Amino acid sequence: MKILNIAVGIIRNPQGEIFITRRAADAHMANKWEFPGGKIEAGETPEQAMIRELQEEVGITPQGAVLFDKLEYAFVDRHITLWFWLVENWQGEPWGKEGQPGWWVAQSALVAENFPPANEPVIARLLTDRCAPGEA
Repeated sequence: MKILNIAVGIIRNPQGEIFITRRAADAHMANKWEFPGGKIEAGETPEQAMIRELQEEVGITPQGAVLFDKLEYAFVDRHITLWFWLVENWQGEPWGKEGQPGWWVAQSALVAENFPPANEPVIARLLTDRCAPGEA
């Protein structure tokens, strides 16, 4: 069984919108929406991995982040640990640097069924979270 450690950035702008991307058609959980991120490499902290992944995937450099949630999820063929970082300050403008579609969605319009199942608790928290941008 694969064991994966993944760092994820929840990029939220001052208008309360979150930048999401679509997973590749040939990826695990193909065509699902996702918060950008990826595998934590040897020697990296989860925060360092999140910064690197956001630079690689969506072309931004986070300027501070808050750990929003950490959770574990077991699939039939893999076990993943996810670190979700709330990113509200960054340099650059996010875009699908690897060719993936990306867009801004109102935080209140996130639909858990459109994301991999491991994201459901985080999306539920985002939908009920009363903190406004900048207050996390």
